Amino acid sequence: MNQAEQAVKAELFRALHSGPPLLLLPNAWDAISARIIVAAGFHAIATTSGGVAWALGYADGEAAPWDEVVAATARITRAVAVPVTADIESGYGATPEAVSRSIGDIIGAGAVGVNLEDGLRTGTPPIRSLDDAASRIRAARDAARAAGVPIVINARTDLYIKNIGDEGSRFDDAVARGRAYLAAGADCFYPIGLRDPATMGRLVAALDAPININVRAASPSVAELEALGVKRASTATAIPLMAMGLVRQAVEQLHATRRFDAVSPAMTHPEAQQLLAAAEEG
Repeated sequence: MNQAEQAVKAELFRALHSGPPLLLLPNAWDAISARIIVAAGFHAIATTSGGVAWALGYADGEAAPWDEVVAATARITRAVAVPVTADIESGYGATPEAVSRSIGDIIGAGAVGVNLEDGLRTGTPPIRSLDDAASRIRAARDAARAAGVPIVINARTDLYIKNIGDEGSRFDDAVARGRAYLAAGADCFYPIGLRDPATMGRLVAALDAPININVRAASPSVAELEALGVKRASTATAIPLMAMGLVRQAVEQLHATRRFDAVSPAMTHPEAQQLLAAAEEG
């Protein structure tokens, strides 16, 4: 894929945020999970930092070496023709300049979007200052502009997942951060961990910009999210955790019973082969 083709794909991905319909993004962690998602009918894919890290043999939280993350992302983008947005956590760098280099690398891997989060693993509170987080988004936008690929930046705030501040101040802080991140060059705001539908609707109204919600079994339906004005939803680590849970269940049953009742694949070998054969043909 050349630069012009990647730029077109980035604009296509941006247009998918203007729904309804809601942009629903299952999260892939390797080439075959990406192919399964496309085969199910989805028109874009997000990676999951947790799923990618676990598949590479590391914990989530920027523990996986950056070059391995970039290579894993490149395998996913090569496997599918649809737009791929990459979860690069906080940007794999302490400074905006380092984030800029990471953006260049992930664009080189074929991604047309990124997640950038403002959370910190340590500190009180464990979140970057608004100005610091905004400067990193600005660096990412400048790097994308320099690369000639107008990636979609999904600016994640950890206010809700880390329960920072009381309920009232948290919403006000989310609005302030959302406005600052959008002004710095973000295209979408991602309050990960936000579960309350009424607050989702208030945030949509306050920001007047695409909002990403991470979904799980208890989340509002697609129709309900659309009615709230939410433009994008993703599954985060849920699907790789489901896959790992099935593996754990099967091997624990095999070990405990010494029988093979649990060894009953839901996908056949030819089906798996065809998924990647189709990727090669595409």
